[in-house]
Amino acid sequence: MKNLSNNLLSELEREAVIQMRHEMHREPELSNSEWKTQKRIREALERFGIAGAKTFHRTGLYIDIKGLAPGRGRSIALRGDIDALPIQEDRDDLSFISEVPGVMHACGHDIHGSIALGTALAFHRTRKNFAGRLRVFFQPAEETEPLGGRSVADEKLLDGFDAAIGFHVHTDIPAGSYAARAGAVTNSSDQFSLTFEGVMAHGAKPYEGVDAIAIAGTFINEVQKVVSREMSSQDSPVVTIGTINGGQATNIICPSVRLTGTIRTSSSERREHLVHRIRQVAEAAAAMHRGKVEFSPQWGEPPVVNDPALVERFKRVVVDTAGGDKLVERPPTPGSDDFGFYTSCVPSIYFWVGSREEGKESAVHTPTFAASDAILIPATELAIRYCWDLLHP
Repeated sequence: MKNLSNNLLSELEREAVIQMRHEMHREPELSNSEWKTQKRIREALERFGIAGAKTFHRTGLYIDIKGLAPGRGRSIALRGDIDALPIQEDRDDLSFISEVPGVMHACGHDIHGSIALGTALAFHRTRKNFAGRLRVFFQPAEETEPLGGRSVADEKLLDGFDAAIGFHVHTDIPAGSYAARAGAVTNSSDQFSLTFEGVMAHGAKPYEGVDAIAIAGTFINEVQKVVSREMSSQDSPVVTIGTINGGQATNIICPSVRLTGTIRTSSSERREHLVHRIRQVAEAAAAMHRGKVEFSPQWGEPPVVNDPALVERFKRVVVDTAGGDKLVERPPTPGSDDFGFYTSCVPSIYFWVGSREEGKESAVHTPTFAASDAILIPATELAIRYCWDLLHP
């Protein structure tokens, strides 16, 4: 890796990365409300002479680090998400525990945002040594609509870029180890709501009405056959009914039932088909029982799909810098991430940073989740090396 020092972060930069992690963790902010975090990141960049950060999605920031070395170079983007979750932290062994009641960084975004900061600082300091451009996103609202990743795509903030890099802590991977795999690594996440309309009648005379509960029951039974009989298991399809509400009394034929649910698949091609078939099943169930239905899909994040060539380059960087024993294999996750918007725009990679160690085994999105500061600097320096590798093919 030509012109890249072994000391990827200066001592001051290391301190800034760890300080950012602690401050974000102490003052977590929910999706679309990351105002203090945005200000904190901007001020940290400016302390190191990096001015000109631009706002997107109201509470997000991105900064371009332009290389000053001769040559056209490439354009690479790196994302660190910054929002927290509405969870009360339940740990007493951290010196930087959340001070905001009912809110915590339960998904490691304080680590992600801090890695992004360290990467920006290192490339700014070494800008005379590379050609091209690194755009670092401090992205808000990964957890909740309206999603920050959608804004990146809608505002065309990746136009002209050669690749994008995302990452996430992983509680099933040992601390100090890393993983990445080609192809789909998360599912899409779309939602739907539907309302079945029947006709009210006396509970003793169901033949005088149209029972919306009966319609809903037929739909719930039949919709799962779309998954089990029409979709390949390789597509990782899931249809979950999350809520159901209807009925007014034990002796009244229910005139209206509302259901909401989520639809997930790892297949971009089958995603729209799955939504279409759920609509058809709902309409058929309503028609069978002489009722009506209103169906409303809400498109969420697409699946995260990794570019095979970028994955192979990442694996080489891990082996060269951390050692072959630090590269592990992991299956795709059934969860979702709005980095899928990035992967739908440009060739991308989304890699995992191991965080599992004694006392820190809890999964993300739980009140006892925690990750050690010890993973922070090595992961940041790995991200720096990998960005450097992609800028110098």
